[in-house]
Amino acid sequence: MKQIIIASFVAVLSGGLLTSCNKLKENPLGNLTPGSFYQTQSDAVAAVTAVYSTLTTDINNDFAIYGRNLNLLVDNPSDNQVYSPSNTNPDVRALGTATYVSTNDRVRKIYGQLYWSINKANIAIDKIPEIPAAQFVDPSHSALNLVREARFIRALGYFNLVRLFGDVPVVLHDLSSFNISELKINRTPKDSVYLQIKADLDSATLLPDTYFGANVGRVTSGAAHALLAKVYTTHYEWDKAKTELEKVISSGTGFTNTTGNYGYDLFSKFADVFQPATKNGKEHIFSAQFNGTTGGFVSNQSLSSFTWSTSAYTADIPADASVIENLFNAEDQRRSTTFYDSLYNQSTQKWARWPFYNFLKFVDQSPGFTAALPGSQNGSSKVNFPVLRYADVLLLYAEVLNEINGAPTPDAYHAINIVRGRAFNSYSGNGNYSKDAYDLPSDLSQAGFRDSVFIERRREFIQESQRWFDLVRRTDRGPGQYYLDAVKSMPGNPKAAATLKDTLFPIPQTEIDLYGGTNPNFKQNPGW
Repeated sequence: MKQIIIASFVAVLSGGLLTSCNKLKENPLGNLTPGSFYQTQSDAVAAVTAVYSTLTTDINNDFAIYGRNLNLLVDNPSDNQVYSPSNTNPDVRALGTATYVSTNDRVRKIYGQLYWSINKANIAIDKIPEIPAAQFVDPSHSALNLVREARFIRALGYFNLVRLFGDVPVVLHDLSSFNISELKINRTPKDSVYLQIKADLDSATLLPDTYFGANVGRVTSGAAHALLAKVYTTHYEWDKAKTELEKVISSGTGFTNTTGNYGYDLFSKFADVFQPATKNGKEHIFSAQFNGTTGGFVSNQSLSSFTWSTSAYTADIPADASVIENLFNAEDQRRSTTFYDSLYNQSTQKWARWPFYNFLKFVDQSPGFTAALPGSQNGSSKVNFPVLRYADVLLLYAEVLNEINGAPTPDAYHAINIVRGRAFNSYSGNGNYSKDAYDLPSDLSQAGFRDSVFIERRREFIQESQRWFDLVRRTDRGPGQYYLDAVKSMPGNPKAAATLKDTLFPIPQTEIDLYGGTNPNFKQNPGW
């Protein structure tokens, strides 16, 4: 098969991919030939560090994938979130009103970023096995495991791409050395994309169960099983999803068949999911690593921006007050962790109050941190982005059991009630919670339980790049109808322009312009 290249990746490349490494503490790969660089175990580790860095950095100092850019495509077009009224970027505003087009810069950006991440993974996957085995003296970073980590990141990139865009080109080798004028590209059918994702994740399940010290935060076998379960759920392969979930859910926690020994559990306090002091804790299966500075595979995130001025808005805001006031019981601790309308300025020792709600999850509330930055937090938050956490696994398990059995089982109820129990301060760990009025009714139908799971997912994962994916993958009301019903029911109808075509994003126009004229098989998504 002829090698292929991605136009949006080339745009990223032209912005300095090969020569600009200011944001990473890695050897400048673009200034060396591949043969001269990949010689030692340290080179292999640096290559995989560069793969991790694509989740939290952008080569052109734009929003990173998990720094805000994925959020703009997954939360702003949903019923949870809209752009800030003070945001003048027309491409961001268009995402919030379902009026975006194929030339939207944010759509082009995420497409290019995901292929940039995939290309970094491809380089590591191709080159690390060429390093002599005698060079691998540190057993904590074997060649096989480094490749498996890169394959996990590649799978994550393709999982995001196939969910956002449908059929996408599958590229398994380095793109940067090919002449674009000599290449032809095809969109790979999404079922084949999913096969590649599953193959990469199957490989990653052989990674270590855990890491220690400076290696905490790397991909583990538990992360691979959890992401594989999410892939199977999204692809409606319920039995396979169940098998993977039971490998992740901790045994001895009140479930019938679970065998997980990774030690995953929920924090008793929901807020601990989003604070630096508890990052990479027992609920975090895999996170994009942010530390408020640059270097390595950590960087700044831009989901936390706020100002002390009561007249200024944050970058993005909840869609409307009903998201908070109608969706959340006042006693639900997720409400006060997810949103705020006032903050205490430690510099002035006064409260600043807004006449509207803002997002709080990714605001760094470490002691003394806000006092050091009394004006704003901008992108300096040290809060990680939880790509996969244990609450997601539990809610997926509840969903999968309900679909397999045609009705909720006791284990399905147990899974969702653990999450609800934590929300109402009655979870004591290890699957134990106080049964009370907040448990779901025990006589729900399959449809009623399914609705309850998705409502709980909405409460649990606001601002975590989940909602649009959840909306468009539901097909029980017809393909895309659940998404359309949700956004059309928003107060004020801010997404009046939404149609079923919005359940897939358009292929960036740069791709169509480059390949569509010469390849009749490279077509735009329907309706775009």
